[in-house]
This record gives sequence, C-alpha cells and structure tokens, in this order.
Amino acid sequence: MIGVTAFTFNPFQENTYVLHAGGKAILIDPGCWNTAEERELETWLSDNALTPVRLVLTHAHIDHVLGCAWANKKYGLVPEVHHADLPLLKAAPRQGELYGVPCEASPEPTHFIDPKDPIEFDGQQLKVLFVPGHSPGHIALFSEADGFVIVGDVLFRDSIGRTDLPGGDMDTLIRSIHEELFPLGDDVIVYSGHGPETTIGREKHKNPFLR
Repeated sequence: MIGVTAFTFNPFQENTYVLHAGGKAILIDPGCWNTAEERELETWLSDNALTPVRLVLTHAHIDHVLGCAWANKKYGLVPEVHHADLPLLKAAPRQGELYGVPCEASPEPTHFIDPKDPIEFDGQQLKVLFVPGHSPGHIALFSEADGFVIVGDVLFRDSIGRTDLPGGDMDTLIRSIHEELFPLGDDVIVYSGHGPETTIGREKHKNPFLR
C-alpha cells in the first residue's frame, strides 16, 4: 500500500505530496520555499525513516517547483517532468521575480516523464496520465491499487485549473478531465495541487464547471 501525506507550502498555498512505502518516498511538486518549510519536510521524512528516491512534477509552474533546488542539494534528486513543461521549469526564477517570490533555479531534468511508462514504486505501479490544459505538459499519477490520483492543478474540489496562463487552454483542460480522470471511477480519491481532497464522483456531480 502506498501512503499519501500532504504539506501545504508557500504563499500560493500549494499542496506538496509525499508518496511513501517500504522506507522510501517520492516527492511530488515540492513547494517548500523557505528554511522553515524545508525543515518541516526534512524533519517529517527523517522522523518516519523515509529516504526520498524520486522527485516528480505534475507540472512546472513556480508554486510547484520552489523546492526543487533544495531537494537536489539535500537528497541529490533531479526533477522528472513532461518535456513540454521544461520551458516553464526554466522560467521559474523569472516568474518568481514577477510574483515577488524568490525561486532558485532548478537543476534540469535528466529523464522526462512519458505517459506510456508507469512509475514503479515498492512493487506497485503509478499510471501516468497526460492531462494538458492548465499547462502544456501536465500529468497526473493514478494508483489503481490504492484508489487515488494526484492531479496537480487540473481538478479541484468544486473547481478546475486556470487556463489564462501561458500554455493554458480551456477546451483542452475540460477534455483532459472527461477523457482521462472521469473514467478512473467515482470512488477514486483526488489529491489536488491546492485545497482539500475530493473524489471523482463528487466532481462529476457537483463541480459547477463540469456539469
């Protein structure tokens, strides 16, 4: 069984996720942006005897990558991202200047995520779903065995991802949700990049943007 633990970091109130099993951990969208938040995550990992082995980005907007440089220095991790979001990752320090949120440059990926290749973790598979619309290379991670999906900024409780940023497209986003997320099953738990968790079924029936 893969455990999921969430931390809410940075001025954008972004959800950073840690997937953990068998003493190992995958960091998803590290948003820790100051020493206190870095120490919070580091301490939790240490207290739970977890060794981070991978750093995966659902997408590369600034609020989801602020901790990439720290994770590289602390654990030797290099971010894995879909190749279409590489320009966003490279632009993060400039985005930080615009928002007044300092962002240290991330190391560049040495491996790009391919939706055809599942992520292996503790003998289980995380299916990679290609869900563009909020960003050109947005992906989601689905654990069929444990009944959850980490969706980044594609789908929220009662809302959807914004599409007014460079590379965003509303029609593409809606199609991604209907074609990739809704078929997963109503009971699947949705872990979003901001806000509380929800389920596929709830958003099918109650999300005002998807009726």
